[in-house]
Formats: sequence, C-alpha cells, structure tokens
Amino acid sequence: METTLHIDNEARPASEQARFERRSPATGEVVTTGAAASRADAIAAIEAADHAFATWSQTGPGTRRALLLKAAGELEARTGDLVAAMKAEIGAGDLWAHFNVMMAANEFREAASLATQIQGETLPSDKPDCLSMTVRQPVGVILSMVPWNGPVVLAARAIAYPLVCGNTVVFRASETSPRTHELIAEAIYAAGFPPGTLNFLTNDPTDAPELVEAMIAHPAVRRVNFTGSTHVGRIIAEHCGRHLKRCLLELGDKSPMVVLADADLEGAVNATIFGAFLYQGQICMTTERVIVEDTIADSFVELLSERAKALQAGDPRSQATCALGPIISQGAADRLNGLLDDAIAKGAGVRAGGHAEKTLMAATVLDGVTPEMRIYREEAFGPILQVIRVKDADEAVRIANDTEYGLSAAVFGSDINRAMSVAMRIQTGSVHINGSTVGGESQAPYGGTKSSGWGRFGGGRAVIDEFTELKALTIQSPRQQYPF
Repeated sequence: METTLHIDNEARPASEQARFERRSPATGEVVTTGAAASRADAIAAIEAADHAFATWSQTGPGTRRALLLKAAGELEARTGDLVAAMKAEIGAGDLWAHFNVMMAANEFREAASLATQIQGETLPSDKPDCLSMTVRQPVGVILSMVPWNGPVVLAARAIAYPLVCGNTVVFRASETSPRTHELIAEAIYAAGFPPGTLNFLTNDPTDAPELVEAMIAHPAVRRVNFTGSTHVGRIIAEHCGRHLKRCLLELGDKSPMVVLADADLEGAVNATIFGAFLYQGQICMTTERVIVEDTIADSFVELLSERAKALQAGDPRSQATCALGPIISQGAADRLNGLLDDAIAKGAGVRAGGHAEKTLMAATVLDGVTPEMRIYREEAFGPILQVIRVKDADEAVRIANDTEYGLSAAVFGSDINRAMSVAMRIQTGSVHINGSTVGGESQAPYGGTKSSGWGRFGGGRAVIDEFTELKALTIQSPRQQYPF
C-alpha cells in the first residue's frame, strides 16, 4: 500500500519526494509506504484550509449536514478496504476493525445532526431599546491529530465535528496507520466536500516534533485537537499555550473496574474480559485495573482467569478466530514484559497468560498488585489486567482515584444506590454502572479529567463549544443618549 498527501482535494507526493515505511506488527514486513511531508507541505495544507475557510464558514447548515451524511455512507462503502488496512498496519482483528467503521459512520451522522444546533441566545439588557444576544461562529483552521489504535473512529470525530461547525481541517495522520487514515480522507473527498475543506498529511516519525510545532505556530491555525499519550499531550499543550491557542486533548488512562461484593459475578467477568482484552488492551478506555472486594475476590479471580486462558492470540490476517492480535511494536511488547517482571519480582502472581513472545502476548491476569509495583502507576496499554483486592467500597474508591489519570471507569453491583455512590466518587470523565469501561455513544460527551486531558468530544453542546467562538452582539438605538 502507498499513500500520498492530499491538499485542496488533490493527491500529491511530498515536495521533496520523501517517503517512510510502516511495517506489520505481526511479521515485520513493509505494509505501507507513505509520503513524508515537509514543513513546506504542512504550510501549503494550512494555507489551503485558510483559503477554503472564507467560503466553507458561510455554507448553510443544510449543506454541511448533507455532506456529512454522505461521508458516513462513503466510509461504510469502504469497510472492506478499511478492515484490510487496519489488519495490516495495526494488527486489528475483525471485531475491532468493523466496530471502528461502524462508530466512525455514527460520528459523522451525529455531527450532521448538530448542523442546526449551533445556536446562541438572547440576553436581558438594562439599556433601553437594546437587543443583546450571543452567537456562535466557526473559528478558522483546525489542526487534528489522532493515534493509530482506534484509527477510523478517532479520525472521524476529529474531522466531522470541526467541519459541521464551519471550520476547515488539516488532518495529520498517524505514521503507524497512514493508509487507514488516507481511506477516511478519500471517503470525505468522494462525498463532495469543497477543495481545501479537509487537507491530509502524513510524515516520517522522525520529523514529527518539528513539523507539529511549526503547524501549531502558524497564525491561521486557531484550534488543535489531539488524541494520544499524556506525554505527547503535555508537549502539544505547551506549544498551544505559547501561542495562546485552545486545544482539546484526550490522553492516557488507567481505567478501573470496581466489583462490589453484591455484583453479578458472571456479568462482571464478561465486562472485564471485554474491557481488558479487546484489541490487546490498546484502547484508551481499556480496563487496566479490576478492584474487587475481598469477600468475593477468590471466586471472581478464578472465573476471570479461566475466561482469560480461553482467549487465543495470533495474526488476525491468517487466524480470523483469534481474540488477540499482535502488540503494536516489539518495543511496546518489551516494555510490557518489563512491567510484568517488575510486578512478579515484587510479589504479584500470574493467574493467566504471561510474557510476550515477539509481539504476541496472551491475555494476562496479574493478581495481588500493590502500589510498589510499576504497573500500579504506569499505563500498560497492553493485555495485562491487574487485580487489586480491597476490604470495602470506600477503599475501592480510594484505589480507583489513586492515579494521575481519569478517563473512564466502571462499577458492578446489584444495589444500584451503592453502585451509584461509588460511581459519583470516582474521578473520571465517564463511569458505566454494570457495563464495561470500554463504552460510549456519539451523542454522549467524552473526555477525561486530570492527566487524561481536557475538553469533550460528542455530547452536542459540549463539542460545539470546542470548535466555535462565542460572540456577544448587541443592536442598539443610533440616537441613544450618552453622558457626554
């Protein structure tokens, strides 16, 4: 597979003809060669978006809605190509790949529904004959950057919501999933969006820091949205702060699943297995910690471990039935092995799975995790589920909050009032009672607290606020009296 840049809806090579390679995480073979954008290419993309903004910002809501709805259909029409690209570039299985496409189409349709909801309000005024109001207006060029792990759905929300608000977008694709991301851009062009409305860039990973800094610094870029690691998110925020530009950040997490003593054990295990091992645990909402009350811990862990042992790991391109595919890179697999070694050396027990072999790692359950272990604090981002035993609900809440992160959480319990009390005290952007930490719908606001970022995607008014400016406007009598 090969990718190009797309500026003003035209496919073009990088200005210096530079290219980079993306290798399969399963076999190491080259699966994609991508155009490696230069600083000049990035500036050209921004200038194209800036030029298009003058017209796109004035289009009516009906036009925006119709194009976004058509883009949803174009995405779905490319399902086969998107699934194949995700398998090759990021080791995704059929379930995760198809789920991505479905959710991405939902994001475009949800964005389309907001076209007529971008509204201000009238305000009371003490001035005679004065009409006071607010209006919401598009802000300009939006720089959107998303990672490889949920490439279709994360790209969809980073593009669709800015567009429906009347902004234009420069989309910097992940170097790890360049062809997957290019297919999304191609779907949007096929839907009929005007030239310059969306501009698509890929770059060599070694050029990323300089390129991103230059793009954030460009005067035409008015907002930045980034999904990725907390480490990189801090760098993005620092650059935005230096240039006084607002950013929307969705970053890392260490999502807890709290299992109370009165929980439906089978239901809790089902949700934990899904949340911990879907796409090898490489999802921002992955269940990394299961916090279980002592009185049911033995029974819960036994059932959990048996379920984990039944899951198979393999290359999803050749083993369609495997539940887990490869870890994204050998470096990531080595890091997971290091976390596992540290935990075992400090007293944790492996109840299922174990060390990664090359980039394949079985579903691993680690019991008896304590704060002295690195894995207690560090985001694993892989198929290692930590079990932490607690004496009661209050301790469960304390442990759930004993982290710098706060994106998603879940609570299982039959007493809904008690479960609700626990959920309300957990410091995360979303909590699911009797469901998985991996969950959400396009119409619900989604984002984190603490080091998991700030701002919200989805949720109607929440996302509209991220991609519009609120302006105060008055209409007054031209013959009003002034004090001098």
